[in-house]
Amino acid sequence: MSERERQELTKSEGAFMVNACEIDILAGVWGDLDDADRSRPVDELAGILLTLVDRGWIEVRRVAPWTPSSGEGKGSQPGELVPRDQLRTVLENAANWEYPDDFSWIGAVTLVETEAGKKIIR
Repeated sequence: MSERERQELTKSEGAFMVNACEIDILAGVWGDLDDADRSRPVDELAGILLTLVDRGWIEVRRVAPWTPSSGEGKGSQPGELVPRDQLRTVLENAANWEYPDDFSWIGAVTLVETEAGKKIIR
């Protein structure tokens, strides 16, 4: 990935890349978007995110439970990949852009950078 390609990311694309780098749930992107992007409808933002998925830079997954090998404590991790043929429907669902009431976030949509995506941010 060249420096030029990194600089050509739009503000919205950059916000999604930061979100994926942080392995944050989709709702977390609101904090990285600028004011103009926050006013966009989620279906428009979904289209932007899908272009990054199709470039191979981001994966969309569901948060899954995680237990350390010691068996003590609980956490979460990126789980099952949302199939590409279901992504538009999932991403255009406004509920997936909200923080869940359950603080475990299990089942929430999360963004994960791919190896190719890591080259964009770093």
